[in-house]
Amino acid sequence: MSAPSMPADKRMVSWFRPRSLGWVGFYGLILLAWVAVAVMATDVPGAGQGSIPAEFWAALCAGAGQAGPFALWSMWALMATAMMLPTFVPALRGFADLGAAGATDRAGIAALVAGYLVVWLGASVAGAGAQWALARAGLLTPFGASLSPWLTFLLLIGAGAYQFTALKDACLTKCRMPLTYFIERWRPGAPAAFSMGLHLGALCLGCCWALMALGFVGGVMNLIWMGAATLFMTLEKLPDIGRPLTRPAGVALIAAGGFVALRALHFN
Repeated sequence: MSAPSMPADKRMVSWFRPRSLGWVGFYGLILLAWVAVAVMATDVPGAGQGSIPAEFWAALCAGAGQAGPFALWSMWALMATAMMLPTFVPALRGFADLGAAGATDRAGIAALVAGYLVVWLGASVAGAGAQWALARAGLLTPFGASLSPWLTFLLLIGAGAYQFTALKDACLTKCRMPLTYFIERWRPGAPAAFSMGLHLGALCLGCCWALMALGFVGGVMNLIWMGAATLFMTLEKLPDIGRPLTRPAGVALIAAGGFVALRALHFN
């Protein structure tokens, strides 16, 4: 005999438990980040789209040559939040399962996410600095797309080659086994969770920094590239799906870099 189903009122109570609300908040943060990124990508001064943007958004969309350091970092921080939080779902789910078993609490879960985000907000400083320097050198459009076939070649070849490195493999191995990671490093309390979040963020950065740098190929605020990169980086961290993807993606990126170089030589 099958077990009786949970009454509708009890299912509603279960949905509104703190753990469920935590997931709502987590996905809500991802949604807000994507909405903000979409606003920045489409509400460009002079493009005739939407209403007149506020001064902050206008500065943010003005390009690396005109935007202030904080505005440029804000763009990268929002982009990193929108793209990297979805890739953190398997690790967060494993940590939350430990919480359901009584091994941690909501404060620990929040601290884990905070530690992870701190790493990517710090990495956004490097991304914003790279965009500013490349734009000042005349190698990028105001919206972060490469103007040089040789810069494009280096980015593609570099990202492709990185797919085969021991560092990439080591970082991916940890990211693909989050429950094993937590069992090996487990310590109770929010400070320990924050520390694990920092370490997981560093591992994720080791997995994904070269792929994130590919934003300079087609434009760092290109929503199509952002969506495709987020999907690939999320799938690459899944054990069964990700392993067959990593090296073929490297081959494809190296081939694309070679095509860009041959095309540049042909037209020059």
